[in-house]
Amino acid sequence: MSIEPTTELKPVDIPMSQRIRERIVASKTRYHANDNIAQFIEPGELDELLNEVEEKLRAVLQSLVIDTASDHNTQDTGRRVAKMYINEIFKGRYVPMPAVTEFPNASHLNELMIIGPITVRSACSHHLCPIMGKVWIGVMPNEHSNLIGLSKYARIAEWIMSRPQIQEEAVVQLADALQDKMQPDGLAVVMEADHFCMHWRGVKDVEAKMINSVMHGSFLKDPNLRREFLSLIKR
Repeated sequence: MSIEPTTELKPVDIPMSQRIRERIVASKTRYHANDNIAQFIEPGELDELLNEVEEKLRAVLQSLVIDTASDHNTQDTGRRVAKMYINEIFKGRYVPMPAVTEFPNASHLNELMIIGPITVRSACSHHLCPIMGKVWIGVMPNEHSNLIGLSKYARIAEWIMSRPQIQEEAVVQLADALQDKMQPDGLAVVMEADHFCMHWRGVKDVEAKMINSVMHGSFLKDPNLRREFLSLIKR
């Protein structure tokens, strides 16, 4: 009786998504839709992942009974959508936090700073529909706080939002990232956004918006400071 030799898969034969997933699982790290997994992706692997996503999106279009072979409008749609997901709207999952230069609070600033409105774009993790909105950030620094350049608030916000998200969790992630970088006495984040999962589908209500906030430190403890911040951003 002959025994057929087993065929072992070479690394190149294993889908890139599986290789990345195995590293994450082995490290016992969470990889939800709004988590950053950049530390598990090696140089050059995003291109391979993009090719894999393109192939699977082509299969989705075929399952939707769309003739991608002869329809000139959809022949390259799988590739275009894969590039959009990996390189743009979900980019915050696959790349590290942008470099942020921190500098000391040499002037011992201790007054309220407000940054915004910052335009943000995301995608609902329930339906992958667009979320379009604005963010306001309030900072109450102390003499030991690290300060960051104005544009860095927008870069960090984009990095956080460029993932499948729900708004309630996105503002928490943004507040936590800024708190960790700056260590201020107080930090506040307010987000107002349109959700196209309500505009395009379901109730199809084009007027509804969502507004929510996260308050840390002195913004949480001092109602006067909180009122000052909220009254100023309403202007």
